[in-house]
Amino acid sequence: MKPTVVTEEQLLRRIARGDRDAFDELYRRTSPYLAMRLRRRCADEGLVAEVLQDTFLSVWRTAGSFGSVRGAGGAGWLWTIAARRLVDALRARQRVREVPTDELPARSAPPAEDEALAGAVGDELGAALAALAPDLREVLRAMVLDGLTVRETAVLLGVPEGTVKTRARRAKIALRGALS
Repeated sequence: MKPTVVTEEQLLRRIARGDRDAFDELYRRTSPYLAMRLRRRCADEGLVAEVLQDTFLSVWRTAGSFGSVRGAGGAGWLWTIAARRLVDALRARQRVREVPTDELPARSAPPAEDEALAGAVGDELGAALAALAPDLREVLRAMVLDGLTVRETAVLLGVPEGTVKTRARRAKIALRGALS
């Protein structure tokens, strides 16, 4: 007899009822994924750990609201919380000092989101996305894949809101031109 696989959604419902074992299982399953995605956005391991902790604290407190989010899967809901917590942490840090962007390590491989998006959307759109400048792809990734607002994207990327809007517009025009 095959063991029954419990989904993240089922774990979240159990967590909403105060089930600590379900919380432990959700953390074990999803924290490596969330940490990896957070590291793609932030090079500061300490901040990533802090955001991860804040994310799961929020999950424990708000798991009951999961069912009210239309169409959200468990992992997507968790990432939305983590991304917003990262934006909050970066915003708080910016109030204290400016974050130097020259200290961030260069990426040696394309982000997993880029690879997945290119494969999921088809060859033509995938090629058009790959041809975009990295700064335009970053804005699209934050706003489209992560579902962040212009303000949150600006904080995450460390650029003014106007720059985010301009990059989003340039990306849209470039994609439209490449696909027409």
